[in-house]
This record gives sequence, C-alpha cells and structure tokens, in this order.
Amino acid sequence: MIRLPSVARGFSRRWTTRGLASAAGKLPNSNSPIVSKLKYFNSVTGSDELIPTFRVLDGVGKPLEGAEIPEIDENFAHRLYENMQLLPTLDNILYNVQRQGKISFYMTSHGEEATIIGSAAGLASDDEVFGQYREMGVLLWRDFGLDNVMNQCFGNEADTSGKGRQMPVHFGSTEHHFHTISSPLATQIPQAAGVGYALKRTPGRSSRSIAACYFGEGAASEGDFHAGLLLASTIPSPTLYIARNNGFAISTPSTEQFYGDGIASRGPGYGIDTIRVDGNDVLAVLAAVREGRRSVGHHSTSDDSFAYRARSEVEDRKRIDNPIARFRLFMESQGWWNAEAEEELKTRLKADVMKAFKKSETLKRCELGELFTDVYGGEEPWNIKEQREELTGLLRKYGEVWEPWRTELAKFKNNGQDLLKR
Repeated sequence: MIRLPSVARGFSRRWTTRGLASAAGKLPNSNSPIVSKLKYFNSVTGSDELIPTFRVLDGVGKPLEGAEIPEIDENFAHRLYENMQLLPTLDNILYNVQRQGKISFYMTSHGEEATIIGSAAGLASDDEVFGQYREMGVLLWRDFGLDNVMNQCFGNEADTSGKGRQMPVHFGSTEHHFHTISSPLATQIPQAAGVGYALKRTPGRSSRSIAACYFGEGAASEGDFHAGLLLASTIPSPTLYIARNNGFAISTPSTEQFYGDGIASRGPGYGIDTIRVDGNDVLAVLAAVREGRRSVGHHSTSDDSFAYRARSEVEDRKRIDNPIARFRLFMESQGWWNAEAEEELKTRLKADVMKAFKKSETLKRCELGELFTDVYGGEEPWNIKEQREELTGLLRKYGEVWEPWRTELAKFKNNGQDLLKR
C-alpha cells in the first residue's frame, strides 16, 4: 500500500505527507506539484496552488535537478537499506505466522519502509517516540533486536514490552525511548504534546530531546488529533508529528475524510510549520525529519485492504515506485550496492528472522500471577486482590480436572502453580 507521511512540529511543530509522483511531476490522485527544495510553511494564502510535495529521488532512484542529497556515507546508506529490507522480511513471516494461528494479531508495514526507517534515522536515539501500529522499524533502527520483536508478538516469558499482556506489535521500551503502543486511534497525539512539554522543562533534555508522534490519516479524523495539535502549538512543546497517508483509513478513502488539500493543509491553522513529503523517498523523509527536529530542538491482520482497494493498484505501486527498489537503485548508482550484496542480505535477514522466530516460539508465557503485578504503584488495591483470589479459586476447582484448563495452563511458566502456592 502507498503511504503519505506529513511532518509537523510543535514549538515550531512539523508535519509531513507522503505519496508517489507521476511522470507529469504531480502526486498521484492529486494536483500537488513535486519540488526538490526542502521548505516548511506556516501560512495560508489566497493562492489556488496546492501544497507541494518534497522529494529528493525520482522513481528510479535518480536525484531530481536541484535536489540536495542529505549528508550520508556508504555505511549509513547500508544501514538504512538493511533496515528497510528487514521490515518486509519480518512482515512476510509474522503475517503467515498469524494466519497459522500461532499469534493473534499482526500489522504489516508494506510500502512504508522509507517513511519509517527514514524518519527513525532522522531522530536522535533518545527522542521520545509515540507510535501507532506500524513503527516497529523505529525500534529496529534503535537496536531493539529480533528476539525482542518475536518475544513481544508471542507474549512469552522473555517479552520485555509487557510480560505478554499486550496484543502483538504493541511494543514498548523504556530503554529505547519508545512509549507503549495503544490500540485506540489517536490517543498518542495529545500524549506526545504533553511529553514534549515535559522534555522542555527537564534539565539536560530541554534543548536536546523532542517527542515524535506517528499516526495515519484516519487518526486525523479523531478528536484527539485536534486536541493534541492545539496543545502542542499553544504550550508550546518540542513535538514532531508524522502523519502517514496512504489514501485509505482501513476502508474510508481520504476524499471522504478531508475537504481541501489533505491533512497537511491543517497545519498552518494551528500555527504549525508543515511540509508534505514523498514518503516513498527515504532520503526526502530523512532530510525533512532532520530539519524538523533541528528546528524543534532549538525551540493490522484483521483488515483486508483488497475489499476496498483494487489488488492491481497495490501491485502497480509495488512495481512502479517501490520505496526499497528506489533507494537500491540510488545506492547502485553510487557504487555502494550490487546484485551479489542484495542476495546475501536477503538470505541473511531471512535466516536471522527465522532463528529468532523458532527460539521465541518454544518459550513459555510468564507466570500466571504476573497478570496482577505492575498495574498500580504503591499498596495493592482491593480489587486486584479480589481478582487474584477468584482466579486462584477457579484454578483449584478446574485446573487439574478439566482438559481445556490443563492445556492452557501448560503454556505458562510453572503451569500456574505460583498462584496455587500463595
């Protein structure tokens, strides 16, 4: 699927949108002109011109005339590309694992590799990140590791995100400054504004760290979107908002959500510096986020997209303007990549992912009693005690005599005995 990001910044908040450009120099399905100069805007004029779309590389990986390549070297380019290739490798395996019933849920990042990895590379490693569902690539860029990805998706005893108590792909990591993902749409948008303000007031981080918040265009139709942007712009807070727009919020097309020039046109209304970016261009995303961050710092599998989007459209986008292929062609033009390196990388990544998958699949879940821990700070409240006692009573009554319970308890470390011994 195609995704359009938008980057917005809070405290000079920034905003981006992404998409593909046609041969005529316009964004597909719109009249947004393609430009090669990076420029945020924060005003509404009487002009009939639409917001331009910033890009660095064209569809075959060649720099646009007048485009300025962001500062990267060969090693950095390799790291970008490897992480972009790692995302579909994980997605293909875990999507099939979910379809086999081994995990309950999954969200792919197909078509968003440039948006996610490019923005992750433009952030500092200790910037606070608020994801929606598809930002696993940010954690991979920050060396979260394949084992942690698999352990979270399986919810086993080695899950560092939440001890198996979160849905798959609802990652969180204090160490990696990645706030735990919530299922409800847009809740992270006002939260990011508040965290940005807290960073602004934190000695040692006030001029160094920002909050970065990702969301899809469907979330921009939620009330939290407006509350969050208003809060970020009026406090103000060092917050970078990255809106991914693929033209559909599950089954609702953007044309039924926005009247006017898309999400990016909302930015100036909140006093937010805004840019629209071709999100299939990893270098454009990287450059926009780096610039947005600099300015700020100084101040699922339950959905079948083919039910509402033609399969031919998705396949055409993959073939004509795949973000991974575009960057690979650029690297080849620089003498940084070749077919042999491509084959070696794909083979190695698949082997690494399968190794982590097989290891995680064999691990048990946490002890059953962990269900009641880490819920409240301080003294344990009465309702948690009551729920634990009720479950313990049910275990004593059914745990050994009813086969469905025995089967389920066997999946937990110590087979639920930690509760029975209390």
